Amino acid sequence: MSHPQHTPQKDRPWLIRTYAGHSTATASNALYRANLAKGQTGLSVAFDLPTQTGYDSDHVLARGEVGKVGVPVCHLGDMRTLFDQIPLDQMNTSMTINATAPWLLALYIAVAEEQGADVRALQGTVQNDIIKEYLSRGTYMCPPKPSLKLIADVAEYCYREIPKWNPMNVCSYHLQEAGATPEQELAFALATAQAVLDDLQGKVPAEDFPRVVGRISFFVNAGIRFVTEMCKMRAFVDLWDEICRDRYGVADPKLRRFRYGVQVNSLGLTEQQPENNVYRILIEMLAVTLSKKARARAVQLPAWNEALGLPRPWDQQWSMRMQQIMAYETDLLEYDDLFDENPAVDRKVEELKDGARAELANLDAMGGAVGAIEYMKGRLVEANAARLGRIEQGETVVVGVNRWTEGETSPLTGGDGDIMVVDPRVEAEQIARLDEWRAERNADAVARALQDLRAAAANGDNVMPPSIAAARAGVTTGEWAAEMRAAFGEYRAPTGVSSSPSNQTEGLDDLRDAVDMVSDRLGRRLKFLMGKPGLDGHSNGAEQIAVRARDCGMDISYEGIRLTPEQIVTAAQEEEAHVIGLSILSGSHLPLIEDVMTRLRAAGLSHIPVVVGGIIPDEDATALRAMGVARVYTPKDFQLNAIMADIVTLADPKQVAAE
Repeated sequence: MSHPQHTPQKDRPWLIRTYAGHSTATASNALYRANLAKGQTGLSVAFDLPTQTGYDSDHVLARGEVGKVGVPVCHLGDMRTLFDQIPLDQMNTSMTINATAPWLLALYIAVAEEQGADVRALQGTVQNDIIKEYLSRGTYMCPPKPSLKLIADVAEYCYREIPKWNPMNVCSYHLQEAGATPEQELAFALATAQAVLDDLQGKVPAEDFPRVVGRISFFVNAGIRFVTEMCKMRAFVDLWDEICRDRYGVADPKLRRFRYGVQVNSLGLTEQQPENNVYRILIEMLAVTLSKKARARAVQLPAWNEALGLPRPWDQQWSMRMQQIMAYETDLLEYDDLFDENPAVDRKVEELKDGARAELANLDAMGGAVGAIEYMKGRLVEANAARLGRIEQGETVVVGVNRWTEGETSPLTGGDGDIMVVDPRVEAEQIARLDEWRAERNADAVARALQDLRAAAANGDNVMPPSIAAARAGVTTGEWAAEMRAAFGEYRAPTGVSSSPSNQTEGLDDLRDAVDMVSDRLGRRLKFLMGKPGLDGHSNGAEQIAVRARDCGMDISYEGIRLTPEQIVTAAQEEEAHVIGLSILSGSHLPLIEDVMTRLRAAGLSHIPVVVGGIIPDEDATALRAMGVARVYTPKDFQLNAIMADIVTLADPKQVAAE
């Protein structure tokens, strides 16, 4: 007997993106147009750290950071150049911007208007998730409550004026990068979405609120345990539907749909045998594409060499081709969900949902995500410490790192030009253009626009309309952010490095004895000062070094991110540090470390050993040592106890005397 065959409707491919932007708006525009010509179907803009944190390119904290991890956008002219010859009314643009999201969206709208676009037809996303910045990424600006108000301003404006625009991309990506378990990733991200929606209730008419809920999107991470990650995505779908229905009364299933974009895990990319990263990226992509029920609607993949430095256009193309082969050559999109009614998958999904619900209830008892920031940060640091401990002890196998470390030399690395290097002249040229922009604009119009912006912030009005007016008038990123800081204050997020010891004990007895012995020789407890100069907010490594140093018995001083070289040297002097550790992952290590070393010499502190960690090419490591840096560590140096032993040796007066 024949059975009628069910022929499902072929699913449409996801948006294919690469996260891109570097050096200048002109260079980034050329990269975008080239990628679109190669088959990319959406844009994902990477902004440099000064732009992300609300500083102009000539600010003291911007030194060494301009154009390094993204494109600098200081004003309307930069945004105009960035999208030159790219019709914004035909584009779907994702902007990875958080603290300054209202401002960058205002600039984007102003450029679209200049192009003659129908602003109501614009499609795209601003990430606009400040809570995860306090927890994991570090590009926050103002305290939590006013920051939540700015997110709500964007959401309220978008639902009225740009209905196809996603005003917030709740970002769990960096939570996993910071060590979150799947349950924590689910709960912390969903709690963030709830905090924003709770704040929006009452600010829009009740009948329109379901549409606002329906525009909230997510940006997630997918790690190497791809079955668990796929189940996590199915759990996200179910939990979000549940929250929209039960907490917010959204009746339309379409408005309860879990819409998400993804970049797969960069945390697991290895400096050792980096060619293996191609397989990791492919496997991780399967987690967010195999299950139709939980399939990503936009995918961007890291490049195989991101643990080495800034990828080249060819490296990004390789990752994009991976997406295209999956979407267009395979038959994946022709089938219904492959995992429906699979008992193993169903069990894992229910397990993850139960764990996430329990954590969500815990966060609700603390007043929601805003009230639980310190708690969540502490849990992330603990989870990351446990993850690193498993790798150190070999419980978690990482091929080429703690197993099968011997192999052939990669033909893809070791030569000149195997990563992109930003020309040091970029910063000076960007500052010159910024000076020219300020000189040519109408100063009176700028003053009036800033006055209106100041009044809106003070009165609690929506900042989007005056921000768009300020963009048109020629206001700069730093000027806009200065008004927000003046109105709402600045903030220093918790570090998660508590005073109580962690559960990490493996191999620490000998280290604790060594710390005690050297401390006796020094006449006081070995003082280790950990600092992050510049604007790099990737603090995971610094936090783990600080936690391990504390667990070894050192007197650890770690005040968190965003310190100037001057502040670090002053702290070293006031706290009488025995060793200084500096962590920079943004590529700005050479100018910032040189500044620190120069200031140490001027202060008579050149005797204090300095150790540096980051994504540092070999030639840069040589240059740092020539400056006087005692040790340089890169991602391949995953044995934290070995680093601790080096710090103890560097501080040991007996060792110093012998040298």
